[in-house]
Amino acid sequence: MQGVARNFFGLAIIYALCGMALGLHMSITHDHGQMPVHAHTMVAGWLMSAVFAFFYHLFPAVAAQRLATVHFWLSAVSGIGLLVGLYFLLGGNAAVEPLVAISSIGFYASMLLFVFVAMPVFRRA
Repeated sequence: MQGVARNFFGLAIIYALCGMALGLHMSITHDHGQMPVHAHTMVAGWLMSAVFAFFYHLFPAVAAQRLATVHFWLSAVSGIGLLVGLYFLLGGNAAVEPLVAISSIGFYASMLLFVFVAMPVFRRA
């Protein structure tokens, strides 16, 4: 695995470790107030990043495109901003709501960019 595929898979591993650590923390403390953050970390972070990694691994010509690198950075920055912001928002800090909103839009934009990058592969098949 190389390039963007490797970057996405490394990010997926980090998301998985963070999501699982948060899940363990909630279980140990019996405080499940951060369940939405845990779910977003595991699905939007771990699962989506792993899927992106395997897509780019399977289609190295697509991974070599500049848009694939843009996709990685948009996904990484907005995803981390979303999860950190959501953690503090659910912890009672309403001031981070704009960060959550902007990061959510950025993360959605990264998915739209992935659709734009991936659709030609499906059209050829």
